[in-house]
Amino acid sequence: MTRVAGIDCGTNSIRLLVADCDPATGELTELDRRMIVVRLGQGVDRTGRLAPEALERTFAACREYAAVIKEFGAERVRFVATSASRDAENRDDFVRGVVEILGVEPEVISGDQEAEFSFTGATKELTAHEHLERPFLVVDIGGGSTEFVVGDDHVRAARSVDIGCVRMTERHLVVDGVVTDPPTEEQIAAVRADIEAALDLASRTVPLAEARTLVGLAGSVTTIAGIALGLPEYQSSAIHHSRISYEQVRAITERMLTATHAERAAIPVMHPGRVDVIGAGALVLLSIMERTGAQEVVVSEHDILDGIAIKTAEEVEADKQEF
Repeated sequence: MTRVAGIDCGTNSIRLLVADCDPATGELTELDRRMIVVRLGQGVDRTGRLAPEALERTFAACREYAAVIKEFGAERVRFVATSASRDAENRDDFVRGVVEILGVEPEVISGDQEAEFSFTGATKELTAHEHLERPFLVVDIGGGSTEFVVGDDHVRAARSVDIGCVRMTERHLVVDGVVTDPPTEEQIAAVRADIEAALDLASRTVPLAEARTLVGLAGSVTTIAGIALGLPEYQSSAIHHSRISYEQVRAITERMLTATHAERAAIPVMHPGRVDVIGAGALVLLSIMERTGAQEVVVSEHDILDGIAIKTAEEVEADKQEF
C-alpha cells in the first residue's frame, strides 16, 4: 500500500483525500477526507480574474490541508486544479501561493483530463457489479463545469462543458450581486437554455444515448441523494451507491427552485456553501436525465479525488520500479 494525498481544487470547493492505495487494484483505505467551500471561482465568469478574497480563502484551506498531510506522512502529494483556475488571467498568483504552502505545483488540468480522473474514481468499484449495465455515463457536476464520460472499463469518450452550478447561478440567478430568492420563471428558463445548448455540444463528442447506467458525482448530486433519502444529517455511507429515481430528482429540483434561502438552508443534509447553488445544480442533473432517458442515477461518493489518489499511487509505484 502506498500512502498518498490528493487535492482537488474546483470552482466552489477544495477537497483533500489522504489514503493508503494498492496501485495494482486501485483499492483505497481512506485515512482522511474533507472539504472546504472556498468559492475560488467567485466572479471569474464576469471578470476573468480570481478575486483576492477568494484566493485568501483557498490559501487558508491549503494551510489546514498541509498540516493534515504532514500528520499522516504521505509519500506524495498531487494538487489538481480545475475550471476556475483554467479561466483566470491571474492564475500565476494562485500557483505561487499553493507552491509556498504545500510545496507542490498545482496541475491546471484540461476538462478531458478532469473527466479521466473522475471516471477512474467513480467506476473502479462499480465494474464488479454485474447487475449494472454498461457502458457507464459518468457526470461530474462541478461549480464551473460538468464533465461527461462514457466508458466500460476504460474511457471511450469525454467532454467538459461550462454548466457548473456556480457558473449557472452567477450568470442567470444573480441580480445586483444578490441571488434571487427564489428565482423567476424567466431566470430558470435562461439556465435551462444554457444547459440544453451545452448538452447539444457534449453529445457531439460523447454518445450520451448509448449509456445504460448513469453515475452521478459531486456535491449537487450527493446533496440531492441525501434529500431523497430523507437523511437527518449528511451520511456518506448511506449516499454512496444509492439509486435515486428520475421522479425523485424532478420533485427535488422543483422544490429547490421554489424554496427560499431559509427553507433550503434548513434541510439537514445541505452544506451552507450549497444553499444558493443547489437549484442550478439540480436543474443540470434533471436535464441530463431527461436528455438521456435515464430512469435513475447511481450516486457515487468516489469521484475525481479518488481518481487522483489512484493515479498518484500508480506513479509512485512506477518510480520505485525504475530503481
